[in-house]
Amino acid sequence: MGLISSYRMRLRRKYWRIRALRRRRQLAPVRNRTDTVARGAILCFTTVRNERVRLPYFLDYYRKLGVDHFLFVDNDSTDGTRDYLAAQPDVSLWTTKASYAKARFGVDWLNWLQRQYAHRHWCLTVDVDEFLVYPFCDTRPLRALTDWLDASQVRSFGAMLLDMYPKGPIGAQTYAEGQDPFEIAAWFDSGNYVIERNSRFGNLWIQGGVRARSFFAETPKKAPALNKIPLVKWSREFVYTSSTHQLLPRGLNLTYDGHGGEKTTGVLLHAKFLNMIVDRAEEEARRSEHYRGGAEYAAYRGGLDPTANLWCKWSERYINWRQLEILGLISKGNWA
Repeated sequence: MGLISSYRMRLRRKYWRIRALRRRRQLAPVRNRTDTVARGAILCFTTVRNERVRLPYFLDYYRKLGVDHFLFVDNDSTDGTRDYLAAQPDVSLWTTKASYAKARFGVDWLNWLQRQYAHRHWCLTVDVDEFLVYPFCDTRPLRALTDWLDASQVRSFGAMLLDMYPKGPIGAQTYAEGQDPFEIAAWFDSGNYVIERNSRFGNLWIQGGVRARSFFAETPKKAPALNKIPLVKWSREFVYTSSTHQLLPRGLNLTYDGHGGEKTTGVLLHAKFLNMIVDRAEEEARRSEHYRGGAEYAAYRGGLDPTANLWCKWSERYINWRQLEILGLISKGNWA
């Protein structure tokens, strides 16, 4: 990268930090327990809206994995989400009624909180329907992974978003609070993915899976991006620029080996396609607060009803991380 390009990237990073600084006024603290966060604690950052039914399993999953403290932004929930989170002793919570879209889909809010509270911590940034799976996660806690990344002088960890879905009508099984969502959404597409390198930011851009197959078959380039960098050893100088798809400085995006080898990577099992998606698609398409004015949810609304079946004869039933490694969707690299 030339000097001029590097300078422009520094300006862009400064711009995103200033945006986050300005958007901090939109956040009102509900419960700020960050004074209880120990040095070296693993933190999790999340923006939510009306996700009360998902929260018990989400918190339980990541507590068991090794997250020490959760920092949430609640975007004007009306279903009890805020009260539930405020009662959790390992949660700090802020609330806002401001536009999710105008805050770059929550990125500005989280960039501010990360600048304030995440410096020198390993930070996991995920949605409440995203569940990190990495090599040896069945026997090694998240701390083992971050310790190894520290020892390897690696500051960021990449994971592909793997859309999960049920077999049969999407409305046939009702998700119950606290339930493992992958008891229902147990299937995924194993092979229909397209990968290209983003020359500007250095990250890999991944598209495909069930959403490309079922909702964007005619316009695959408009299918949602599946590349994520959810786990980062944070510095107050870092910023996410586009959800968790990419960061600045751009070196954080190099979560793959460009010289023919393999870096350790994971997946985020994505539990979007439960029975609630039908009503959520209608609501979010109407609100137009998501990327491209809610075009993604408009596509879901047009192709989803309780009888819709996303399963096909090429679908794979999820077993464990080793299965994903065999399929080439995850890599343990040189972490043995």
